[in-house]
Amino acid sequence: MNLKAKLAETRKEQALDTFRTDVDRLTKELSKVIIGQHDVIRQILVALFVGGHCIVKGVPGLAKTLLIKTLAQALDLKFNRIQFTPDLMPSDIIGTEVIEEDRTTGKRVVRFIPGPIFANVILADEINRTPPKTQAALLEAMQEYQVTVNGVRYALEQPLFVLATQNPIEQEGTYSLPEAQLDRFLFNVVIEYPSYNEEQDILAATTSRTAPTVEPVIDGEKLLVIHEVVRDVPAPSNIVEYVTRLIRATRPGTPDALAYTNEWIRWGAGPRAGQALILGGKAMALLDGRLAVSFDDIKAIAHPVMRHRLIPNFHAEAEGITSDIAIDNIMKMIPQSK
Repeated sequence: MNLKAKLAETRKEQALDTFRTDVDRLTKELSKVIIGQHDVIRQILVALFVGGHCIVKGVPGLAKTLLIKTLAQALDLKFNRIQFTPDLMPSDIIGTEVIEEDRTTGKRVVRFIPGPIFANVILADEINRTPPKTQAALLEAMQEYQVTVNGVRYALEQPLFVLATQNPIEQEGTYSLPEAQLDRFLFNVVIEYPSYNEEQDILAATTSRTAPTVEPVIDGEKLLVIHEVVRDVPAPSNIVEYVTRLIRATRPGTPDALAYTNEWIRWGAGPRAGQALILGGKAMALLDGRLAVSFDDIKAIAHPVMRHRLIPNFHAEAEGITSDIAIDNIMKMIPQSK
C-alpha cells in the first residue's frame, strides 16, 4: 500500500472513531431548535452521510424549512436557499453569462456568474411550484454535479446535499415532479404533526425572546470521508439477496411480481431503490454503532426509500391504498430468506 492509500485509510479510521461523537454533537445542535421529529432527523442524517438528496413533505408550519436551515448551520458548509416560484428560470438556479468590457483595452469578455446551486447545502423550497424546465435544471445538477451553460461545463463543489420541500395539501399552481426525476432523490421524508407534549414545548420555546445558537460540527472534508466510511460498511449477502427480492416484487407484470403488486401497483421501484436501501442501511448501522447491515436497518428506511418510487394504480387510489400501505403489505409478504 502506497503512502497516499495509507493516509486515506488513516482518515477513514479516524472518521469512524469520531463518527458517534460527531453524530451526537450534530443531533444536540439540531435539538436546540427542532423539538421532536426524531425519526425525520435520523432519516435526513442518513441521507447526508450517504451523500443522497431528500424530498421533505409536510403541511405548512411543521418546521420543514427551519429544520433544513438548522442543519445547514450545524454543518460548516456553504448554504443557499432557492424559493421556487412559477416565474423562476433555469438561469436563476445555475447562473448566467454576462458580457463585460475592459475599460482600458475596450475588449469584451464573457464571464459566468454562478447561481445559488453553487453551494454545498441547497434548500429547494416548494420545488413543485416551478415549471418542469426549471425543476430539470436543478435535478440535472444533483445527478451530474455539474451545470452546462452555452456548451461550457462548470463543476459543482462537493459535497452537494439538496433538500427539496413540498406542501402536500395545496396543489393549485403546482407542477408535480415526474417519476424519473423523483427517482433521483434518495429519500422522501414525511413530517407529521408533533405529539401533545412536543407541541407544548414548541409553543413555549418559540414565543420567548431567547434564540439558541447553533454551532457547526462537521465540515465538507470530514463529510466526504464519512461518505467513504459508509460505503465500506459490509452488507451481508443475505441482506443483498433480501433487498433484491423486495425490489423485484414491487414491479407489476414481471416474473417476480407478487399477485398483490399486479393488482394494486402501476409502477414499481427500480435499481436505484435497491442501492438506496443498502446504502441507507449501512448508514443506519453506523448510527447504531454497528459495522454490518441488519434486516431491521433495511425495514427502518423502506418507506422513505420507496414511497416516491412505488406508484399505486387508479384502482388502489380509489380504495385508499397509498404507497406507504402498499410498502407495508409487500414487506409482510417477502420473507427474510427464501
